[in-house]
Amino acid sequence: MVGLLLIGVAAWGKGFGIVSSIHIIGGVIAVGVFLLLIAVVGLIGALNHHQYMVILLLVFLFQFGVSCSCLAMNREQQENVLNATWGIMSNKTKMNLEKNLDCCGLFNLTEGYAQYLSDLKYCPADCKGKNVCKTCGLKMLEHSAEALKILGGVGLFFSFTEILGVWLAARYRNQKDPRANPSAFL
Repeated sequence: MVGLLLIGVAAWGKGFGIVSSIHIIGGVIAVGVFLLLIAVVGLIGALNHHQYMVILLLVFLFQFGVSCSCLAMNREQQENVLNATWGIMSNKTKMNLEKNLDCCGLFNLTEGYAQYLSDLKYCPADCKGKNVCKTCGLKMLEHSAEALKILGGVGLFFSFTEILGVWLAARYRNQKDPRANPSAFL
């Protein structure tokens, strides 16, 4: 269900123009397809009594680690991620982001002031004409802390349901089929 949800949200975000980067959409869809693949492998493994719980345990460890990272990320780390990402974005992507968020530049800081002036010069946002533009970094940071808490919480919830799946798989993996011949061994 989480895989289908990720694929649906990515398609919805692209369809409504919320996210314009095909790389972001592709990444989210790839994660959704990966989760669907793991679910199908799990169903096949459960039907054939294979050791699916090992794969589920690895997915749990990865998801638990990412969820804890989301919850532990502070504002300074978020600013560092935004600065690094802004530096590798193309000008087209930056301008698209500025237009959609109605902001100009990333941060108006001393060490990146030349970059800020360059971004401000080519900024296509409507707020530029009104001289009331916020920086895109501040706008993104306003919502990133809340988004990271939500993502971390949802990720933790689903990671613990995966641990429940590992426990259930270990508990019931060697049970006899009640419809089988009772005199047969296993």
